Amino acid sequence: MTQINTLYGPLDKSVMDKLATIKLLACDVDGVFSDGLIYLGNAGEELKAFHTRDGYGVKALQSIGVQVAVITGRRSHIVEQRMQSLGVIHVKQGCEDKYAALVALQQQLTISIDACASMGDDVPDLGMFTGSGFTIAVADAHPLVQNNASYVTQNKGGFGAVREICDLILQARGKLDGIRGSSI
Repeated sequence: MTQINTLYGPLDKSVMDKLATIKLLACDVDGVFSDGLIYLGNAGEELKAFHTRDGYGVKALQSIGVQVAVITGRRSHIVEQRMQSLGVIHVKQGCEDKYAALVALQQQLTISIDACASMGDDVPDLGMFTGSGFTIAVADAHPLVQNNASYVTQNKGGFGAVREICDLILQARGKLDGIRGSSI
């Protein structure tokens, strides 16, 4: 097999070829964009931490025409705020059936399963995997998710895993070196 050097080590050319065709990246939130921990304050407020490098990767992908979506089982105003700041318009919260949510989004955007990648960390995300041509598990994902993934990131959820896959898609399209902007 032919290997291609990436920022994250060598990958099979077939993986990079597949990443070059991705038009939609659908991600879970808790455990993917965040570390999976939910912080609750004394007054009931919920806090999550988001990595700015993930934000930069999302904005870079969108700048080359790759759609980004979040599909999550929980509802959180924090998620809405963060995705709005990144320009992510496809935000599906409170999804019991992530497969159905992803298929509906693919139909809305007229994007085939083969052109869709999904990224998750736990068993509820396997529904998205069923509706995706390329599946990604974060480094600290549940073993069942890792076993069903096309690619397992080197970075943990909330610690640059989203950026890693964004960089790989950008590199696969020959766009990694030309991206500029902010991660706000």
